[in-house]
Amino acid sequence: MSPTLPEFSNSVKLKYVKLGYQYFVNHITILFLIPIIIGTLIEVHHLGPHELLNIWRSLDFSLIQIICSSFLILYIATVYLLTKRGRTIYLVDYACFKPPCTMRVPFATVMEHARIVLRSQPKSVQFQMRILERSGLGEETCVPPAIHYIPPNPTMEAAREEAELVIFSAMDSLFKKTGLKPKDIDILIVNCSLFSPTPSLSAMVINKYKLRSNIKSFNLSGMGCSAGIISVDLARDLLQVHPNSNAVVVSTEIITPNIYLGNQRSMLLPNCLFRMGGAALLLSNRWCDRRRAKYSLVHVVRTHKGTDDKAYRCVYQEEDPQGHVGISLSIDLMAIAGEALKSNITTIGPLVLPASEQLLFLAKLIGRKIFNKKWKPYIPDFKQAFEHFCIHAGGRAVIDELQKSLQLSAEHVEASRMTLHRFGNTSSSSLWYEMSYIEAKGRMKKGDRIWQIGFGSGFKCNSAVWKCNRTIKKPTDGPWVDCIDRYPVHIPEVVKL
Repeated sequence: MSPTLPEFSNSVKLKYVKLGYQYFVNHITILFLIPIIIGTLIEVHHLGPHELLNIWRSLDFSLIQIICSSFLILYIATVYLLTKRGRTIYLVDYACFKPPCTMRVPFATVMEHARIVLRSQPKSVQFQMRILERSGLGEETCVPPAIHYIPPNPTMEAAREEAELVIFSAMDSLFKKTGLKPKDIDILIVNCSLFSPTPSLSAMVINKYKLRSNIKSFNLSGMGCSAGIISVDLARDLLQVHPNSNAVVVSTEIITPNIYLGNQRSMLLPNCLFRMGGAALLLSNRWCDRRRAKYSLVHVVRTHKGTDDKAYRCVYQEEDPQGHVGISLSIDLMAIAGEALKSNITTIGPLVLPASEQLLFLAKLIGRKIFNKKWKPYIPDFKQAFEHFCIHAGGRAVIDELQKSLQLSAEHVEASRMTLHRFGNTSSSSLWYEMSYIEAKGRMKKGDRIWQIGFGSGFKCNSAVWKCNRTIKKPTDGPWVDCIDRYPVHIPEVVKL
């Protein structure tokens, strides 16, 4: 009897087949050019120098040919310059606000305050306890002083004090790290979604640091947790039209005026997740900054999913029947977020994915259209395009869903989970705490590509792609400097309180 043939799946590991396919497709141009170049060199070697010289002398260039060739070269150069991507935008450096330990709110403090403030609503207290147990937050997250009072005292004065503490601390750290002088700032962008006072926060910064009278300042509000990337996109557009300039972007969320004192569950949820945080960035288009800049901006993609009321009311501010104002999170949040993510992936995929992944995606798409619509769509392997992922630390469910959807490993979402654990949901600034975590771990190398993904109200999914310009040494300051050795930590599914 002839021996049994081994099964293909056992004799050849499919992962190596896929690796071979990826290498072949992604380097197909080089693989085809090498034989052509070798063949050309062999043929030239056989001809010899005398025959090559005779061929050159036999060429007859007329004046018309020279003029036409010159015009063709100029035309190609003009088209290239017109279609060439604009000025390179550099992220020189950034700084994250680190709350003082006196503002820490361990779970015991949160629950004690909830039992006192909501003593007539025991079910609401139990609801908050269940959320905290499954939130993924740690015991070191912080809230502003006004929320430490019993009951909380969310006045306009207290909100401005929080804004000054967060924004000025981040700005001071940025000035120290970069050597930037306040008078050198050309563009200022401040984003804060739920606190929009008059005078504005950008005016507050201008007044504090005595910035120039001709500075271009912008104050963005009402754009949710993805506003940080929107601000970067705005800064990029402004730097494209203003040469030899820099821009300071401040991303934060002031939670003092948005603490909810009622008993509606959809509005109690943000009380359990949102914490203090803020970040300040220095962006530049100056050629002289290219050497010291940490990152270069490659792409920014903004998608807005849904114009119906369901999408609009995923995350919004409202007033309950008792007159208490707070942030409401809809049960449709994850579904709408998933649709927004799909739209963003569809846009950014062709910009960043290698040819091997794009061909697989196209083949599966054609197969679904022609053969069977029930085939599952092909999820591109974004690990082929990026070394690091910074997913908005909006909550454990958000990180879990994106890890599953993008087929990421635990290490890829480590920065997001640890940021949520240490600092909580810091809204639009969470992406920068995650970048800082990767740097503090010494994982950021020259040439690494980073994908930042932010979600916000409306419903928006915005993403930014950065490229690391140099290997970054472990920082000696920053929000993680005194605790990075303890991370990563194990985060259980449920923390019993």
